[in-house]
Amino acid sequence: MLNKFISRVQNLPRDSRDTLFLLAVIAWVLLPQVPNLPLWCGALAGAVLLWRAVLAAQNQPLPGRWWLLGLLAITIGATLLTHKTLLGRDAGVTLLVVLLSLKTLELRARRDAFVVFFLGFFCMLANFFYSQSLLTAASMLLGLLGLLTVLVNAHMPVGKPPLLEAARTAGWMTLLGAPIMVVLFVLFPRLAPLWGIPSDAAVGKSGLSENMQVGTIAKLALDDSVAMRIKFDGPPPPQTDMYLRGPVLSTFDGSQWRPARPDFASRYSVTASLVVTGTPTNYQVTLEQTNRPWLFMLDAAPANPVLAGYQTAMQADLQWMLNRPATELLRYRAQSFTSYKHGPEKAVVGLREFVELPPGFNPRTLALANDIRRDPRYTQAGSAALVQVVLDRLRTGGYSYTLEPGVYGVNTADEFWFDKKEGFCEHIASSFVILMRALDVPARIVTGYQGGERNTVDDFWVIRQSDAHAWAEVWQEGRGWLRIDPTSAVSPGRTGASQRLAAPQGVVGQALSNLSPDFSIQLRAVWDAVNNSWNQWVLNYTQGKQLDLLKNIGFNAPSWEDLSFLLIGIVVAVSLAGAAWSVWERSQHDPWLRLLAKARKHLAKSGVVTDQNTATASTPRQLAALLKLHGGGGHDALHAWLMQLEAQRYARPSSSGQQLQQLRQQFNTLVWPA
Repeated sequence: MLNKFISRVQNLPRDSRDTLFLLAVIAWVLLPQVPNLPLWCGALAGAVLLWRAVLAAQNQPLPGRWWLLGLLAITIGATLLTHKTLLGRDAGVTLLVVLLSLKTLELRARRDAFVVFFLGFFCMLANFFYSQSLLTAASMLLGLLGLLTVLVNAHMPVGKPPLLEAARTAGWMTLLGAPIMVVLFVLFPRLAPLWGIPSDAAVGKSGLSENMQVGTIAKLALDDSVAMRIKFDGPPPPQTDMYLRGPVLSTFDGSQWRPARPDFASRYSVTASLVVTGTPTNYQVTLEQTNRPWLFMLDAAPANPVLAGYQTAMQADLQWMLNRPATELLRYRAQSFTSYKHGPEKAVVGLREFVELPPGFNPRTLALANDIRRDPRYTQAGSAALVQVVLDRLRTGGYSYTLEPGVYGVNTADEFWFDKKEGFCEHIASSFVILMRALDVPARIVTGYQGGERNTVDDFWVIRQSDAHAWAEVWQEGRGWLRIDPTSAVSPGRTGASQRLAAPQGVVGQALSNLSPDFSIQLRAVWDAVNNSWNQWVLNYTQGKQLDLLKNIGFNAPSWEDLSFLLIGIVVAVSLAGAAWSVWERSQHDPWLRLLAKARKHLAKSGVVTDQNTATASTPRQLAALLKLHGGGGHDALHAWLMQLEAQRYARPSSSGQQLQQLRQQFNTLVWPA
């Protein structure tokens, strides 16, 4: 079947064959974009490419201009309806894909083909707006080779040249351009990002957001993508202590948790009051792009991390913030202490913010708090005893941890404590904090990441989006804020190493796991290590590393201007070297032919050679014969010189190089016909 298909394609006219190959390359370039495009756009692009392939295979005429104008108007309207604008990254990529697809329907001339080629290059680059992973880079490298193959093939107008020949030329072009690419990658100044990056689209997936909407997600889809990687200088802390702090949520409106008001710390003169003890943990974090101004570090980090290009500051709630969103891969060093205390040790006015609850919500939870307070055992109990009461209720009350709790109603804490009795970490943490506040104990929610998985190949700890977690902090007099993880009371394995959350595997991954679980785990570890190397050496090659490179080669206080001057200097030097090589190459290009060309030129000026073909293609023997026919004496030396020139070429004496030099010297003494 495959051989029949290949034979049929080879027997097609060249235009049809080349068009089908071009359409296949375009489909390859557009395929990674499909998850990022509106459903109608992906379907339209696929339908148009398939339609164009059928027209090419059957050698049918292309649709008229009115068809194209109608489709264009519809797609522009659909883009505007979908994105509410024609500007910006998402709308721009949608239009680019649409224009490329529609342009294939008017491939009538080479000029149209060139437009398609270059639109294809733009679409190829647009893939990096959404992902800069190694897999994306590898697939786009194949797309680049395909587009270059099509471009080279378009410049072979004679006959029906094999596509393999064009592919070979495209491969050589890519190899020749690789050194230029490396120089530009290393030295081109990395100023502010030129392109936008994806915004946070983790709705319905595990991950972090700047607020927490409780109970609106019926099923949590685990996102297995990497959030960060950590390399410890020494032994890592126990996995149960690996809490990476993110946004702290203190304000509750009945359905949504938000951070404290911006003026909270200044209004109540609240400070972190962080005191650390014990042995520090030193480590390096490689944080994936978040487009958020959050910096994740192990609880708790008292000192500023080592991070080039950003300003960092610790908030009163111990969250570390950047002065701008992290729009690139970040790598920074930090030091943390797993033994610490922070916050006021005595009651202050500002703590009342952390017992506030909106009126009219969760009446049964409030009643439960009143019942606990009326119990003689807890009438005068402190916050530590009340925390223990609630944790005991979670351990023994039939509560369970699940990723499919269904949608909660308005009173989420009531449903958790009395009805559903199940949920994932946000339900448990939110319900716990609401009950603690109802007991008049200051409490808040902390979000971030917990745990991780050690990669045995490169010894990095991989923190995935599926490791996103929510826990609580309660205030106790004399101790300040204390971490309480109510999820551990329900499911201890969630915060340990025994029951880590894992996204469901695909068909291939599941098949490998069934065949050999150990091999599947090792294969995934190797792939993570390769991706980590890509992140460390390519994506994390920042302006700071460029400036460090200049320091290593002798610059005292390098800047991006120095990078520019160095790059310009290299370009000029390489250009001069190329020009010198070209001159040298021309001087070395078959000196025998250049000497023969000079002889032809002189004889043409003398009238010995009158035919244009003879003047450009005659041999020395033919020139000698024409010289005899021309007549006139005194040209025996010239005749002999021409015959010696032929002998030098074909007789190949042992000293051919020396003889050619002698012939070149004799040339300057010859007498040419008048």
